[in-house]
Amino acid sequence: MQLVVGRIGKPHGVRGEVTVEVRTDEPEARFAPGTVLRTEPGARPPSAPAHSTEPGAVPADEPGVPFRVPAELTIEESRFHQGRMLIAFDGILDRNTAEALRGTLLVVDSADVDPPDDPEEFHDHQLVGLAVVTPAGERLGEVARIDHAPSSDLLVLRRPEGRTALIPFVRAIVPEVDLAGGRVIVDPPAGLLDL
Repeated sequence: MQLVVGRIGKPHGVRGEVTVEVRTDEPEARFAPGTVLRTEPGARPPSAPAHSTEPGAVPADEPGVPFRVPAELTIEESRFHQGRMLIAFDGILDRNTAEALRGTLLVVDSADVDPPDDPEEFHDHQLVGLAVVTPAGERLGEVARIDHAPSSDLLVLRRPEGRTALIPFVRAIVPEVDLAGGRVIVDPPAGLLDL
């Protein structure tokens, strides 16, 4: 399973650096110089369709050949600047090429991610797809994804009838996560699932 660890934003300066929207708890380790990250399969700049030579497509080394987002990018340098992650990738040497990377997702394989040391901590991919049940065993749905809100993480519950509900991922409401049993036990206050 591919895990998104970042999303490339706008270029920073004229030498190929880009801003990166960090989507990992360990940015210093994940974006260390020398790290090779995969790009989202099929990702390409929005201004340059796969076989286009239209204006706005970023040229590669040869005239008339549009730039294609590589399958992997190697981090040459990374740093935080004014609260933003800035990254220079090997081979991305100018602002135009950096602009072509905008919107590209940076991913790692879940098999390459170590499990958390704390038994009360979970990676998103461990929770997605788990059954959500009440303490009495009533099935409420399954975890569709995790939203990371400023005050707490939210389990996005896919209800059997197709609706979704947001459940704060706090011990008072989610007293137990049973990875081995494939379920999350939720004790929602009255009305939470009706919002």
